Amino acid sequence: MKQRFYLSLLFVGLILSARAQDWQTDYNKAKEMALIENRKLILVFQGSDWCTPCMKLDKQIWSNAEFIRYAKDHYVMLLADFPKRKGNELSKEQKAKNNALAEKYNKNGFFPLVVIMNSEGKVIGQTGYKNMTVDEYIDHLNAF
Repeated sequence: MKQRFYLSLLFVGLILSARAQDWQTDYNKAKEMALIENRKLILVFQGSDWCTPCMKLDKQIWSNAEFIRYAKDHYVMLLADFPKRKGNELSKEQKAKNNALAEKYNKNGFFPLVVIMNSEGKVIGQTGYKNMTVDEYIDHLNAF
């Protein structure tokens, strides 16, 4: 009985991990991955627990299985989250990393802000939430 339970947990975990976006939280690591794999770097500034357009963007695009499949081969996804609820608080180290990214790439404090960079980390465009299908949003990102 226990063995069946553990196998069920493993199966559910594998399904969830296959559907989850592979978010990086360290700029240097993400930039290195983008350069080595020759992929665009997508930096997302969001307030995951307070910003309604951020939540819509996550639900409609970032969490969509079609986008996740496409992103695996074309983008390195970097997340700079700024939650406000105490239960979602980030580590001091992660807060410092996100604040440093905001000082450089999001001086006006827009949320959500999506910064598109080439594989070398050079900014080639910015966008935010758009009420689009996944395919339209991918085309939008690729237009930069």
